[in-house]
Amino acid sequence: MLSRIADSLFWLNRYMERSDGLLRGIKTHYILLLDKGVNQNLSWQPILQIFSNCSDAEILALQDNTEAALHKLLLDVTNPNSLKVMVGRARENARGVQDHITKEVWEHVNQMYHSVNNLSPDLQLKGFEAIATIESLEQGCILYNGVADTTMPRGLGWSFMNLGRYIERCVLTIEMSNKYFTAIDYNLGDEKDILQWRPLLLSLSGYELHLKSYRSTSHNHNALHQVLFNENFTRSVLYTLKRLDKYFTHAIKNNDANETEALRKQLGRLLSKIQYADFDSLNQATLQEFLFDTREELVTFGKQLAQQFFSYA
Repeated sequence: MLSRIADSLFWLNRYMERSDGLLRGIKTHYILLLDKGVNQNLSWQPILQIFSNCSDAEILALQDNTEAALHKLLLDVTNPNSLKVMVGRARENARGVQDHITKEVWEHVNQMYHSVNNLSPDLQLKGFEAIATIESLEQGCILYNGVADTTMPRGLGWSFMNLGRYIERCVLTIEMSNKYFTAIDYNLGDEKDILQWRPLLLSLSGYELHLKSYRSTSHNHNALHQVLFNENFTRSVLYTLKRLDKYFTHAIKNNDANETEALRKQLGRLLSKIQYADFDSLNQATLQEFLFDTREELVTFGKQLAQQFFSYA
């Protein structure tokens, strides 16, 4: 497979996965912000910090302005992480590899691109129209995953698509988790109500699983365990790294270069770090560094993967 083809397949799924994470976060915050009495400390700040290039002053001005925040996150082309920009980039990558993806995948990405570009901020991002618009776009991302999963052949291209998906998913889980643990200064001993973690868990589509799986009232530790180590949670760091390892192994099956072996070992060390981490050792003094180091190691792996397979720095 040509490196430019692998590159486009990889980034097609990265952009679509990040779009999905953005829309889940937007929907969660929009709904919870309707009940400010219960969620009095909730604002758009964490979503803007992750999915925008705004300065601290700009975030302060936008964090309690739902309409302006939605425009920044969904339609502002000066924001490199806005939905409009990311879906546009996903479409460009899909258009360049139409011979390597199914017709259904291309048509769905193209349809979503036009849906986003036809949005009217004055009509569809105000009042009660906003939630219907957000849910429709979110369904588009869910359908993309379903269409790709049921129509794409399980070849080398599929492996590169999933490498993009699971790198992005893991990075997003760490970034979103970090924002909410920052809010309690990483102090797991300062026990919080489940309402403290509901925005995070809903944004990761894990709230229902959390209620079914965790019975103790140690909500801080429960939330941390779920986002990092729960093997049944499809957005946990451990789960995504295991899937990443699976697709990387398939991608390098016929490539025994020394650089490829080094990448395999690098990913193996990262997976082992999570898989054999001592959960009880994570506390106020170690948690921030653990999250930061894990993200940095994953980002470094992604960059070196690009250098090895896509021929760019």
